[in-house]
Amino acid sequence: MIRTRDVEVGDLALRLYESGEAGTETVLFLHGSGPGATGLSNWERIIEDLGDRFQCLAPDMIGFGDSAHPVEPPRGMGPFNELRAEALLGLLDVLGVDRVHLVGNSMGGQLALLMALAQPERIGKILLMGSGGAPDLPVSPGLAHLRTFYDAPSADSLEQLLEQFVFDLEPMRPVIDRVVKERMAYVERADVRRSHAASFDPDGPRRFFTPEELAGIEHDVLVVHGRDDRIIPPQASRWFAEHLPNANLYVIGRCGHWTQIEHPTTFETLLTGLVGGVI
Repeated sequence: MIRTRDVEVGDLALRLYESGEAGTETVLFLHGSGPGATGLSNWERIIEDLGDRFQCLAPDMIGFGDSAHPVEPPRGMGPFNELRAEALLGLLDVLGVDRVHLVGNSMGGQLALLMALAQPERIGKILLMGSGGAPDLPVSPGLAHLRTFYDAPSADSLEQLLEQFVFDLEPMRPVIDRVVKERMAYVERADVRRSHAASFDPDGPRRFFTPEELAGIEHDVLVVHGRDDRIIPPQASRWFAEHLPNANLYVIGRCGHWTQIEHPTTFETLLTGLVGGVI
C-alpha cells in the first residue's frame, strides 16, 4: 500500500512515502528528530492503516533519511527547521495540494506550527504529538542522549536511546530491534551525521514559540502526549494546550514518546476523529 518516490522542490529533493489517493482528505505526517529517523520509521503502520481513509504523505525531512542533506546546512535546530518548513510548503506546491491536515511528532510538531504561522490558509486540522518548541523546559536525559549521540555512535547506544522512547519495554522489544537495524544504515552515512551535527549545534539558535504567536493560530488543534514520556515532558503539551486558542489536550497513560507506535489504535482513532470534526 505504501508508495515511494523522490520529489524535487527547488534545489532540494524530498523522499516521500505515501498511501491513499488524491481526492480524499490529505494528511501530512511530520516525523521527529533523532539519529537515523525517517518518515517511514515513524509512520509506516499508520499510513498503511489509514490509506483507505486519507491521502497520507510522510516525507523524510530535509537533513534526514533519503531527502536532501545540504552541504552547508543551517546551524541550529531553529534555522534548520525554518528551511524544513519552507521545503514542506514547497512540496505541497509541487504536489498540487492546496489544503492539508498536519500531524507533527516531536520536532515535527514544531514544523507543523511553523507551517501554520507561515501559510495558515493552507492548513486544516493539526495534531501535535509530544511536540517540541515549548519554552522553559529542562532537557531530559533522553533528549540529551539524542542530541549527543554522535559523540560515541553505535547500535548499542541507539538501542539504549530508543528504549527511553517507550513506557513498557518488553512488548516493544521487537519493534526497537527492527528500528535500530533500519536506522543504523542511515546513522553510518556521512551526510546524515553532518545534518545531525548542524541541527544540534550547541552554539546554534533554537526556536521556541511565544504565547503571542500561538494565539494567532486559530486552527483546531489536538495536543496529544504520553503521560510517561521521558524525552519531552507532558508539561510541554499542557503549555501548548493553554496557549493555542482552539486546542484540546489528550494524555495517554502507560505511554512514552512514541504514541503512534505504542498505542496505534488510539492514535488512529484520535486523528480520524479530529479530521472528521468529532474531536
